[in-house]
Amino acid sequence: MNRREFLRRSTLITGGLSLTGMSAMQLSSCGGSFPFQISLAEWSLHRSIRSNKIDHLDFYDITKNIFGISAVEYVNTFFFDKAKDKNYLNEMRMRADDLGIQSLLIMCDNEGSLGDPDPIARKKAVENHYKWVEAARFLGCHSIRVNAYLTESLHGATPADYSTTGSYENQINLAADGLRHLTVFGDTMDINTIVENHGGLSSNGKWLSAVMEKVDHPRIGTLPDFGNFRINENEWYDRYLGVQELMPYAKAVSAKSNEFDPEGNEIHTDYYKMMKIVLDAGYNGYVGIEYEGNDLEEMEGIRATKNLLERVGSALS
Repeated sequence: MNRREFLRRSTLITGGLSLTGMSAMQLSSCGGSFPFQISLAEWSLHRSIRSNKIDHLDFYDITKNIFGISAVEYVNTFFFDKAKDKNYLNEMRMRADDLGIQSLLIMCDNEGSLGDPDPIARKKAVENHYKWVEAARFLGCHSIRVNAYLTESLHGATPADYSTTGSYENQINLAADGLRHLTVFGDTMDINTIVENHGGLSSNGKWLSAVMEKVDHPRIGTLPDFGNFRINENEWYDRYLGVQELMPYAKAVSAKSNEFDPEGNEIHTDYYKMMKIVLDAGYNGYVGIEYEGNDLEEMEGIRATKNLLERVGSALS
């Protein structure tokens, strides 16, 4: 199936936009104040992009014309070799501008460990992210999303593995050191550095909150993800407690979804409970759809997550 046919069929499957060109969220907010805005995280389409059913540059058309969403969150690995390619970045910016889409952030992976115990490796990881800060500024984003792993090999490590990097407190210091250096650089370009709970100790809300306090910079923040609270193979952190602990530092929020019941509710996360935590923290910015399930096709999963967020938002308005 070629890309054109894939996009055509995806529009039919998801129903596309209404005849008015307005999403359900926009319609529901016409008569009042909708409590948050919805964006689309590119990771929701990772299988389609990796299998070449769609191209990274199709992301804008899908976001706006299939889902009626006007804000996007990029994944750097989908244009990994284009960070310094001004022609390519300009094409991205023009496509976004042509459709009235706001570029919010770039999710950055595979650039080294910002909390690496080796100071040379940690410095290299910090510098590896500079190009993404520059790309984010060029695209009009407010942030880059980074990870607070101690080392790539310890992503998802057990406490027994921490002997190679020191104590729990020492790992706070290591992560905070790398993050602060990157945050200071980002500040020169008006770009935030935000950390997602993304495995290992970063999925411990108390630990990541302590890292935020240690960095102590107005440009540092968190991106609480509803689902990423698996610390290691045998340990999960309470997702509601984790989001509550991370929300005071939040500059973005990720609505992770995997599976839905027949009523359209996500079976792993109570979205009503979770979004109440988000809103009670005083947050009313963008909440990014990040569908990661296998039961639904990606387009259907995005639609199901959007419908759920709109329903919850209306109930909490």
